[in-house]
Amino acid sequence: MIKKEMIAMLLAGGQGSRLGVLTSGVAKPAVAFGGKYRIIDFPLSNCINSGIDTVGVLTQYQPLRLNKHIGIGMPWDLDKNNGGVTVLPPYERSDNSEWYSGTANAIYQNMRYMESYNPEYVLILSGDHIYKMDYEVMLDFHKANHADVTIATMPVPMEEASRFGIVITDENKKILEFEEKPENPRSNLASMGIYIFSWNALKEALVAMKDQSNCDFGKHIIPYCHEKGERLFAYEYNSYWKDVGTLGSYWEANMELIDLIPEFNLYEEYWKIYTKSDNIEPQYLAAESVVEKSIIGEGSEIYGEVHCSVIGPGVTIGKGTVVRNSIIMQDCVIGDNCTIDKSIIAENCTVGDGTELGVGEEAPSKLSEKIYAFGLATIGEDSKIPANVKIGKNTAISGITEPADYPNGELKSGEYIIKAGDSE
Repeated sequence: MIKKEMIAMLLAGGQGSRLGVLTSGVAKPAVAFGGKYRIIDFPLSNCINSGIDTVGVLTQYQPLRLNKHIGIGMPWDLDKNNGGVTVLPPYERSDNSEWYSGTANAIYQNMRYMESYNPEYVLILSGDHIYKMDYEVMLDFHKANHADVTIATMPVPMEEASRFGIVITDENKKILEFEEKPENPRSNLASMGIYIFSWNALKEALVAMKDQSNCDFGKHIIPYCHEKGERLFAYEYNSYWKDVGTLGSYWEANMELIDLIPEFNLYEEYWKIYTKSDNIEPQYLAAESVVEKSIIGEGSEIYGEVHCSVIGPGVTIGKGTVVRNSIIMQDCVIGDNCTIDKSIIAENCTVGDGTELGVGEEAPSKLSEKIYAFGLATIGEDSKIPANVKIGKNTAISGITEPADYPNGELKSGEYIIKAGDSE
């Protein structure tokens, strides 16, 4: 049997429904971020930078792009015979066949994978957070406290605390109480959904709770371990961490990359973010183009103006077009004389000449007020927008649209056109 001190289990199967049409055909961890990256690159890079060379990636929802992106793990130096990266989809067993029905249930269904490495510790990660963390430092904290479970935590504003699992600790960071999304939180120390378990404690808890429906770490496993009297500790993290689970937080995290002094720096030599990168031609900026405070991906051709935006690889921006405060993902073609303001355009979209995106006054979304907010215009992947139409704020478009879909050449703020994929 191979022996590993610590292995990582990366939960990457979520749909990410709060990202609306961006995830109608792709899992949230596979959504592009920061131009050339995908969200899953960040926890994967953290693993290899922390010296963890065995990672199980649990996939479920729309896994094709994620599987293709991860491949055999070469960009992260995880293409190893002894360990490396393994994609773990749900599979059919002789006794029963079931989808992953909760974070802990997904880990339980991969018990044999974990047992094959006989680890001393198991690191549980989410595949949809943007941050840099040295998990080795967290493991040292876990060992020093002889902990059974260590939860990575960070202080959040008290008014936001009810959105998280909240811990109450003593002066030694031993967890006295754990509350999952409390209505009246008594602390602002929030769980980040990152856990280190001593292997025996994890195995015992998963087996004990195996019949719990939708078994989840925050709702079931952590309370079980706490009630059993195991040693739970809170490892406090005070650097940049972002859950990009909403369109607003996703847009904001991308915009923070282009701050004059970015809080989250993609250019640090000592903590690189690795990704699967295609060999494509360099970017081209035409003589009349203007680029200000933006990220421009390889292979992009800029003939117009780009201000405070994140442009992915292989994007074309036509003459006379002005792009501001927007995210345009890879292989999009934006025509001539367009105005794109505070918009998110997913991969492989076409926007016709003279089109205006993100214009007019805000109005609440008729599709979903919770999802399509923040004043954004959101375009799902493989969509096509005809020439000379105006599209307002808090709008959503998915699919190949035609002039007839736009009454008087306009999609007013709060309206939507869904022609393909999920209606949310």
